[in-house]
Amino acid sequence: MKINMGSTDRIIRLVLAIAFATLYFAGSVSGIWGIVIMVVAGVFLLTGIIGTCPLYSLFGFSSCPTEKAEKK
Repeated sequence: MKINMGSTDRIIRLVLAIAFATLYFAGSVSGIWGIVIMVVAGVFLLTGIIGTCPLYSLFGFSSCPTEKAEKK
């Protein structure tokens, strides 16, 4: 897969994943909303680690600065 996320985007996703997991495991969010927030946290964690977002690829968006430099 082609990397299409910059470091800032990846860091934000990882921080949000940690925050969502903390909310869930602290008991602040439970039930269906807890499940939803954990799924979102899992997606953010996975995409933050691998550096590729399927939605970015689908819409042709990239926040990776090296990607933008190559296009010029």
